[in-house]
Amino acid sequence: MRVTRLHPVERLGADGSRRRRADTVAGEEPLEIRVGGSPYAVTMRTPGADFDLVAGFLVSEGVVGRREDLASIAYGPGVDADGRASYNVVDVTLAAGVTAPDPSLERHVYTSSSCGICGTSSIEAVSRTSRFDVAADGLRVGLAELLALPDRLREGQRVFARTGGVHAAGLFVLGSDGVARLVCLREDVGRHNAVDKVLGWALREGRLPLTGHLLQVSGRASFELVQKACMAGVPLLAAVSAPSTLAVELAVEAGLTLVAFSRGDSANVYARGDRVAA
Repeated sequence: MRVTRLHPVERLGADGSRRRRADTVAGEEPLEIRVGGSPYAVTMRTPGADFDLVAGFLVSEGVVGRREDLASIAYGPGVDADGRASYNVVDVTLAAGVTAPDPSLERHVYTSSSCGICGTSSIEAVSRTSRFDVAADGLRVGLAELLALPDRLREGQRVFARTGGVHAAGLFVLGSDGVARLVCLREDVGRHNAVDKVLGWALREGRLPLTGHLLQVSGRASFELVQKACMAGVPLLAAVSAPSTLAVELAVEAGLTLVAFSRGDSANVYARGDRVAA
């Protein structure tokens, strides 16, 4: 897959030097998602783990909630300029009895912070479509363990180490010893795609709902990421950067523990702080 690509660049120095070199750039290509052969959505993503991405996207949309809801996932037709398969179309066949989404209806996922939707209706939409009750999850994690997650995530970010240009999401599960162990990590130019890839992996592994799991992301905590966590039954979302107001409101309403500015020796907890033991 075209996860990265070498591109010639000219390195300019403050001393007036100019040096040519090859730079590794993160891949970004469109992926068309089809359901039952019908176009449903297009997202810009870093190629790789495409089936996980599509499965996670459908979880976030409320279309599927368990592995058995998917009959098949396969690459659809499509070629590049050289006549080779582009692998930029994925077609999903839903299991019998699973209602196919109507592309003409309002989406449950809002991919742009400038889409102009009403915050209240957005939160209500998540409440209506979520299959899992994250508020009832009995997860409890120590602060020291929570603060260790960003470093554990960073250690596995191989594409970021080469490009400096992708987001990451990591799914951790808390063991009986209180240690959070990384079970899945995905990277992508889009933070929402990285999360979808993780959640899609979990769906395809039969792990939903993600009771007792923690989701760590490399960037900020947006409404969309909180929404995705809720739809997959994740009780705790942690981010190294800031949350948005709507993300906080949704976390409070849903009973999800929202942690942000998780770095060094401190973190801010915006909702359900009772799950974090200092």
